[in-house]
Amino acid sequence: RGMEKIAENRSYLQFIPYTDRMDYLSPLAANVGFALAVEELLGVKVPPRCEVVRVLCCELARIGSHQLWLGTHALDLGAGTVFFHTFRDREWHYDLVEDLTGARLTTSFARVGGMMHDVEQDWLGRLREFVDAMPGRIDEYEALLTKNTIWLGRTQEVGAISPEDAVSYGMTGPTLRATGFEYDVRKARPYSGYENYDFEIPVGSTGDIYDRYLVRLEEMRQSCRILDQALRNLPDGPVNIDDPKIFLPPKKRVLTSMEELIHQFMIVTEGFECPAGEVYHSTEVPKGELGFYIVSTGGYSPYRLRIRSPSFHNLSALPQMVEGGLLADVIANIASLDPVMGEVDR
Repeated sequence: RGMEKIAENRSYLQFIPYTDRMDYLSPLAANVGFALAVEELLGVKVPPRCEVVRVLCCELARIGSHQLWLGTHALDLGAGTVFFHTFRDREWHYDLVEDLTGARLTTSFARVGGMMHDVEQDWLGRLREFVDAMPGRIDEYEALLTKNTIWLGRTQEVGAISPEDAVSYGMTGPTLRATGFEYDVRKARPYSGYENYDFEIPVGSTGDIYDRYLVRLEEMRQSCRILDQALRNLPDGPVNIDDPKIFLPPKKRVLTSMEELIHQFMIVTEGFECPAGEVYHSTEVPKGELGFYIVSTGGYSPYRLRIRSPSFHNLSALPQMVEGGLLADVIANIASLDPVMGEVDR
């Protein structure tokens, strides 16, 4: 689809909606990743409240993405009941996303220099209900699968890969950590204040389908833990930087001030200028490491933009994982990688 080339012919602001369409199962996380890359190029830092709101968005996206993965993965292997449990809770997740952003799938919520708007207190209360309920819901998922004889037979010692091979293929995220390799961008190169949160990195030992399942289940629990801390420590203050040449002014001021109207017109029609330079910024999205490499020669658009998408690299290991196995196990292996083709054919 030429997404990287499209970025080179759009302003930085105009490219944000395209990031929704890469991993469209966790668009909130992709929005944040691109915004952070451009902010590093600009040399700007968002307010503390914005950092916490971004963490709320990213961890909510992680839970929702893993819920869809678990439901469809189980369905692929014949466990239909799990699908209904996970999609019941994913609908709750989608309601929260829609109430926050106005959209269920293509959110475009993050902005360079902040967020579309602040979170409301009522929404935070409903997110708290979700966070408090999720550990019990994850227990339900586990009760259906973790010790299920058929599930064990289809997943244990199937599609195993070693840590060395996983690294050589460039695998990241739960598929890499299932091999026992402890790598998470949130810990290795913290962003948005992740260094201030207390959470664990779940790892496996054999790198098979069953370990990938266990790692993602524990990741959902850890996301609940991070969300709990973020809700308890959400600071007051603005969510956007105060720079009219980068960030759109509030609509109320646009309607009452000619100068603010001009600033909005210039940002929307032309964008904002970035200095010349190169930057690579990565974030830990549900599938693994999502990185944006931007080369700027100055101006309103990147001279070059490359996307390091986790699904592309994770899928490259599939031939080795299925070699010597059963044809039916190919389906199980693909499902265990949790690929999204929007960020593979990019």
